[in-house]
Amino acid sequence: MTPIAPLITAFLREHMPVERGYSPHTCETYAHAFRLLFIFAADRLQKRPSQLCVEDITAKLVLGFLAHIEKSRSNSPVTRNSRLAAIKAFMRYVELKIPVAIEQVHQIRAIPTKRHDQSLAKHLTLAQVKAVLDAPNLNSRSGIRDRAMLHLCFACGLRVSELVELPIEAVSLRQPPSIRVKGKGRRERCLPLWKDTARDLRAWMAIRGPVATPELFVSGAGTAMTRAGFEYILEKHFRAASKVVPELQGRTVSPHQLRHSCAVLMLQATRDVRKVALWLGHSDMRTTEAYLRADPSEKLEAMEAVLPPSLRRGRFKAPDALLTSLLSAS
Repeated sequence: MTPIAPLITAFLREHMPVERGYSPHTCETYAHAFRLLFIFAADRLQKRPSQLCVEDITAKLVLGFLAHIEKSRSNSPVTRNSRLAAIKAFMRYVELKIPVAIEQVHQIRAIPTKRHDQSLAKHLTLAQVKAVLDAPNLNSRSGIRDRAMLHLCFACGLRVSELVELPIEAVSLRQPPSIRVKGKGRRERCLPLWKDTARDLRAWMAIRGPVATPELFVSGAGTAMTRAGFEYILEKHFRAASKVVPELQGRTVSPHQLRHSCAVLMLQATRDVRKVALWLGHSDMRTTEAYLRADPSEKLEAMEAVLPPSLRRGRFKAPDALLTSLLSAS
């Protein structure tokens, strides 16, 4: 029997962040998935989590765990699939470290993902984005910071992790202004900045002050901005913008919606999925193609390019209202 504790520790602390280059957020998400799995397995097998072995994590147990989180925790199929993806990634690692577990690993890796409805990517129009960007009070230090953060997140289509982890040394405001972003899989990309975006960054950097942290955006206490901190800032200014733009009322917003909004607007401007993929840092073009479904103008062009069939016209005569009422009463 092989204890699972040393393997999962090495997987989360060395293999994922160092060898594979996963972001801290992804590592945290995987760690949460394994915490839920080990609690379930310990309860099912009447063991303490620290006593679990690799041999305990069978395909049958994993299937039971997936059914459990859907039923007891009301997890969506998307969340269920992400938990399964974490388990499969760990099992690939187990296969390398413990070759004799190959049959057990292959049984787990053969568990299919669950099909689900794929909704359109939620995004904001340009006017709605403008209202959010105009919400911060530019007469205060926090307002200047908030405008620069929101503007940069939208204009460059950044992930939250890319925004809050962006070091100040990665920003160049010389002509042409640009930033260097380290995205998923340690893939670095260089993005030019709009003049207005560069102006907002200059305003923030002028008052940022000598703080110890290397990150560009900092909290009021001088520490690096966190994901939760940015989500709070976005929500606050979104609520303020909803008072100006009525169609925003009753809606919720997430940082990723700014990224979606950038992608859809860029697709409408360039008509080139490849350029949008390069801008967003997508390694797989199929990820970018999801924005084609969210952009109605692409379908309008297809509709306008085809002549509709010429159909025979008929004459419709509405039935007498009195006779119709008598029929329904009989």
